[in-house]
Amino acid sequence: MLTLDRLGRRFANGTQALQGASLRIGQGDFVALLGPSGCGKSTLLRLIAGLDAPDQGRLVWDGGAAPAPGEIGFVFQDATLLPWADAADNVFLPLRLRGRDRRSAAPEIQAALARVGLERFAQARPRELSGGMRMRVSIARALVTRPRLLLMDEPFAALDEFTRFRLQEDLLTLWRELGCTVVFVTHSTYEACFLARRIVLMTPRPGRIATEIDSSLSHGPETRLAPAYTALVAEVTHAMQAAMSSPPPPGPGDAPR
Repeated sequence: MLTLDRLGRRFANGTQALQGASLRIGQGDFVALLGPSGCGKSTLLRLIAGLDAPDQGRLVWDGGAAPAPGEIGFVFQDATLLPWADAADNVFLPLRLRGRDRRSAAPEIQAALARVGLERFAQARPRELSGGMRMRVSIARALVTRPRLLLMDEPFAALDEFTRFRLQEDLLTLWRELGCTVVFVTHSTYEACFLARRIVLMTPRPGRIATEIDSSLSHGPETRLAPAYTALVAEVTHAMQAAMSSPPPPGPGDAPR
């Protein structure tokens, strides 16, 4: 689907967020970007979404053109719902921005809410919903256009453990049903190992891709207790420790050492 070719991003305050970040994302992948806070994970996600542009390198989409509007869904860490709108109208928002009318979009809105188990809460406003339910509405809003690519920026970080585990399992079910590509940002090794088929480890700032680890876990109710899951967590933890201690590459103006 997409190749990230040596991406770099320096902000106006001089912070080098990314440097030489290269990654291949295939159709149907579930990729977790794992690394410490401030390593450029969210910046990389915003570059993929087209919300920002790199200073160096390029994004190469298969077929030559970036996905059309509606073909990329984005779920932020905060649910970012319109407080005055009910769940159905929040889900309707991306369709409305594409020129759809509310009546013709009603079946798609209902189907999106049903996918996340909220069909009975279509008329509820955000203040009437729990944190986990608000995040479900946010996911339904991202899925209502049936995107080819779903980008998720630590969406479960602020939730309690029980809700987080349930939403992780629900997300895997949705990914299998919809066949979309998911890029999921997290700083939790346990979350990355449970969800992803490819775990991409990033170094501390300036962020770059340190290594990738493939997962062949088959997910089910007992996955978190399985020896294979424990072994994968240990492997990723050791690789992350190595990535954290690796020196940054020389910048464009640095003399060789």
